[in-house]
Amino acid sequence: MKRTIYFKNKPIIVGAGSIAGPKESEGSIAKFIETKMQDDTFGEDSFEKAESKMLFNAIKTAIQHAKKQENEIDAIIAGDLLNQIISSTFAARNFRTGYLGVYNACATFSEALTVGATMIDGGYLKNVICATSSHFASAERQYRYPLELGCTRPPQAQWTVTGAGACVISSEGYGPKITASTIGKVVDFGVIDANNMGAAMAPAAMDTLFTHFNETGLTPSDYDLIITGDLGTLGSRIFKDLMWEKGFDIEKQHVDCGELIYNICESEYQGGSGAGCSALVFSSYIYKRLKEKKFKKIIMMATGALLSTVSTQQGESIPAIAHAVVVES
Repeated sequence: MKRTIYFKNKPIIVGAGSIAGPKESEGSIAKFIETKMQDDTFGEDSFEKAESKMLFNAIKTAIQHAKKQENEIDAIIAGDLLNQIISSTFAARNFRTGYLGVYNACATFSEALTVGATMIDGGYLKNVICATSSHFASAERQYRYPLELGCTRPPQAQWTVTGAGACVISSEGYGPKITASTIGKVVDFGVIDANNMGAAMAPAAMDTLFTHFNETGLTPSDYDLIITGDLGTLGSRIFKDLMWEKGFDIEKQHVDCGELIYNICESEYQGGSGAGCSALVFSSYIYKRLKEKKFKKIIMMATGALLSTVSTQQGESIPAIAHAVVVES
């Protein structure tokens, strides 16, 4: 049983768009982010509407950078964290193109890239958009407590990123190429603390990366970066320890989007999380560095905790997943 796909035609990422909230726009990758919001509402009367508008903005920006017209886009593959993925669905209703809604929690961006690249590589579509978003306030309202309640956060908690990212994948053009993808499997190590998602997701990241190395015969030194989506500080440490136990030292190559996006010494606890976390970092900092040939070969591995408010209230443990996508400049 194989979980790694090799793309013979190497689908090309011809354009990308990114947007971030005020807090995220002050972080270490701020200069690479295109649209910086002045406030978390983005001119809307609810945080949910703001998130949908953010995703719409990222998609429009990606289309512009790809030098495409809207009618050239065959499908939008998008997802988010809200119930019934309403941010993505409501953003997609503003476009006259096909739409596939996807969900793998914070691993959704890598899932979208895998689905999009497969469709392009198979010759079924010519241009697709892969996009995800998240918003701190809308996620808090759904998964934890409304901001108005003023609840304190435990030290193991992460901060949901207010941001969105979108990429246009095409069968022709110029840009970084998607060459392979290793599909993740659901892994559950029995973590039940909904505030400690990094610990829940780290085993899934280990399983996918270990599988990728086994099936491809490659090693960490074959990559400039091994990027996880939102393990955060604690989760990243656990992930690297687990890989070490499997015989792979990834200390030099590993970076985490959740750590990159914030200044950890401030008050973000373990760093960032959210479906928009990996999308924002990839569509801004990583994509631009790939285009500049600063990075030649990377693994983009978004990580997701597959919990819900219902499963948490019923005392269920937290299953997790991670999908690895190989991108070369």
